[in-house]
Amino acid sequence: MADVTVIGAGVAGLTCALALAERGASVEVIDRGERLGAEACSWYAGGMLAPWCERESAEPLVAELGEEAIDYWAERVPGVMRKGTLVVAPARDVPDLARFARRTERFGWVDGERIATLEPDLAGRFSKGLFFSEEGHLDPRDALDALSEALARQGISIRFGVEVENEAPSSPTIVDCRGFGARDALPDLRGVKGEMVLVRTKDVTLSRPVRLLHPRHPVYIVPRDDGLFMIGATMIESSERGRVTARAMLELLGAAYAVHPAFAEAEIIEIGADVRPAFPDNLPRISRRGRTFHVNGLFRHGFLLAPALARRVAATVLHGTHYPEVMDEDQLQR
Repeated sequence: MADVTVIGAGVAGLTCALALAERGASVEVIDRGERLGAEACSWYAGGMLAPWCERESAEPLVAELGEEAIDYWAERVPGVMRKGTLVVAPARDVPDLARFARRTERFGWVDGERIATLEPDLAGRFSKGLFFSEEGHLDPRDALDALSEALARQGISIRFGVEVENEAPSSPTIVDCRGFGARDALPDLRGVKGEMVLVRTKDVTLSRPVRLLHPRHPVYIVPRDDGLFMIGATMIESSERGRVTARAMLELLGAAYAVHPAFAEAEIIEIGADVRPAFPDNLPRISRRGRTFHVNGLFRHGFLLAPALARRVAATVLHGTHYPEVMDEDQLQR
């Protein structure tokens, strides 16, 4: 039985901790935040389980690793929706759909009539779109709660308010899932800021995430319970956490208005931003330095990639299984 300390209680840390615990390891989880999500960019995620949509701008590895996420979350989180993803564009930007389609896979073309069937509130608003029927989505905050509860059933609690600089873990094995906070150990890690707005309206109903293609302001709108919608998409090369710009909100809300004018009257519930960790190639990495495994670089794909990475970490730590994605210090130096 391995004795492991997991640092970080975001989606990467919690999935790694649960994968290790379910396989018999003795695990502790520590986090610098004062509560679940307080120091995790996972708190502001969109929660889209869209491996094939993401192929538009991501390497094939993202879709390969992400494909198992939908089943993983559906088994662990109540309310996971498996109704696909709808991608649309204004009439003047319909050629962008063809470019999107060339870079992606496992979709079908839909016309205005089919779009109206899928999303009645969008009837007459778009003439063409792409429908990724196998994809899904979840509420990230519900997912973090579900992982925390699953750990509690394993007898594992999360110790919050722990700074590793002041309390170095004594476990023989450490799994570092600090995200951008691990840049002290991973110098090639960079921050990519994401901004979001959560709104509530009873005047729009959507059953699945809707992505609007736009040359300047692409946006995704993810439905949640009780008339809530998460609107996001900004990607800014910045390590500045928290601050949300007026320009970003204008772009997000303007794009949402282009999807449906009723969003103009929506109530703004929350505005948030955080920094997502990324390596230069925007691909995830599991690296080992001595007794520490670093799980990082999930970029904008946290909930999509975390299950596969967690499974690999558990198999490597407990059984010495080798994966091409797991690199030791010598490989990193080369």
